Amino acid sequence: MDYLYIIREALVWIITIFWLYQIMVSLCSLVKIKDKPLKVKKDHRFMAIIPAHNEEAVVGNLVESLKKQNYNKELYDIYVIADNCTDNTAKVAREAGAIVYERYNNSKKTKGYALDWFLQQKIQEDAPYDAFFVFDSDNIVDPNFIKNMNKKLCQGEDVVQGYRDIKNPTDSWITAGYAIFYWTMHRFYHLARYNLGLSPLLNGTGFMVRFDVIKPQGWDTITLTEDIEFSLKRIINGKKLGWATDAIVYDEQPVGFKQSWSQRSRWTVGHMQCIKEYTKDLAVAAKENKTMMNFDGFLYIIGSIPMFILTLVLLATNFLMYAGKGMTEIELIVNVLRYLIPTFLLPIFTALIVMLLDRRPIKPMIKGLLCYPLFMGSWLVINFKCLFKRETTWEKINHVRNIKIGDVGEETETSKIIEKV
Repeated sequence: MDYLYIIREALVWIITIFWLYQIMVSLCSLVKIKDKPLKVKKDHRFMAIIPAHNEEAVVGNLVESLKKQNYNKELYDIYVIADNCTDNTAKVAREAGAIVYERYNNSKKTKGYALDWFLQQKIQEDAPYDAFFVFDSDNIVDPNFIKNMNKKLCQGEDVVQGYRDIKNPTDSWITAGYAIFYWTMHRFYHLARYNLGLSPLLNGTGFMVRFDVIKPQGWDTITLTEDIEFSLKRIINGKKLGWATDAIVYDEQPVGFKQSWSQRSRWTVGHMQCIKEYTKDLAVAAKENKTMMNFDGFLYIIGSIPMFILTLVLLATNFLMYAGKGMTEIELIVNVLRYLIPTFLLPIFTALIVMLLDRRPIKPMIKGLLCYPLFMGSWLVINFKCLFKRETTWEKINHVRNIKIGDVGEETETSKIIEKV
């Protein structure tokens, strides 16, 4: 059993070093960094792009929130891509004040294809925009979003992720799980890396891209997680992404477990596609460029599914050693608990820290906090399932409440919270 012991010890060291690195980086979120100086002073011209598939119930609220921005209304246009719609999305968007492009393509239905189709037209037109934003149709946008993103553009940032908050965090333990997950990622992943000079990642919605960045090739993505893919390609080329804590967008999350399972399964499959496509390139970039940013990007891609697989192998090794009498029953229990306890208790502890640091009310989220280990544990099950069965079918999120920007502001007061971070 000596070889099992060697394997187990090697896996313990690899996993321990990986998580110690993550903890050390996360601590940098506690450091207040001086704001970057402006390179130019200019009110830039933007386009807000909203890919939408059968979203007549919510797209009007998003357009309304964009029309109420504290920014010169002559300097931004709102575009809705009505993508393979069979409802009144296009009509509702036009009536709300958006410019609507209708697209029909039964073979290429994902958000990435819709973005590329639209942006290719704007590139050919040589449209007079400095940058664009991408939103999901169920979003609501803070009134200062464009103003704060314009500041980032003036600071020389090319690609910037905004703060993605949740507009329905208390609807169910599922929406609470999403909220806690994003709050934790925003502080301990994105903000920490931005403070340290590493690269955050795009997060699906509420991000800005300088128009010139995509003019050579358009929105060239092939995976189900086009945001992560775009981010990784930037990192491979040695280019950092920016982070804007004060550019806030509110996102609606599924209330039920079935929809959440389907959505997170697609995300996991998208991550697997990125692992297949970009792990080698990230490793080569880390070796050749010898920068912490490239190394951190490589750790990101191996930190999801590959690290999960290593942990499963470690647990299996413990059981093999026990079966072969290389480990006592007590030693087996202790070794298994070393990984199960952090898996189910540390998420609650981490979530409480984030909520205290961000001065978020704890009481409305107590049920969500208690159920958070279940939410994250179900994600581990999803990861395991996707190793063998990979679902790619998109399932529409049912919108159970008609939430407008005024409702979100009163309920979450995120703007006030962010000002204190």
